[in-house]
Amino acid sequence: MKLREIPLTTIDGEDTTLAAYADQAVLIVNVASRCGLTPQYEKLEDLQRRYGDRGLTVLGFPCNQFLNQEPGDAEEIKTFCSTSYGVTFPLMEKVRVNGRRKHPLYALLHEVPDADGKTGRVKWNFEKFVVAPDDSVARFRPQVEPDDPEVIAAIEAALPA
Repeated sequence: MKLREIPLTTIDGEDTTLAAYADQAVLIVNVASRCGLTPQYEKLEDLQRRYGDRGLTVLGFPCNQFLNQEPGDAEEIKTFCSTSYGVTFPLMEKVRVNGRRKHPLYALLHEVPDADGKTGRVKWNFEKFVVAPDDSVARFRPQVEPDDPEVIAAIEAALPA
């Protein structure tokens, strides 16, 4: 199955796919509300505001696989994101990013190498994947901040012409 054909579900329970963002750059991030990296939400929202009208959509995928740092239900997650960080970008339903029951999207994203050429499991919350309209993908590990020059360069290269 191709990346943009994988079924997704929004945090509100609506069916979608990445095809809904076919002509856009997409920044996929597994997010959590109770993580030391949670402040990255602010920079993710900044990217959405800065590049949204140029064709970027940040997509947050809540995940509770890392020390139970996203224990809330959909309403709790939405409320936390909007009140704590002013998040306006779309959130998807809570997913598993590793293991036998990982979401099919993450099964494909595991094949994408990071800057060191390493593929495989998502290391922690806030791992980032920049998907270009041609379905090429750049991967950034959790400690790489959303506003890191390499992430910005990947986003700008992926934006529609």
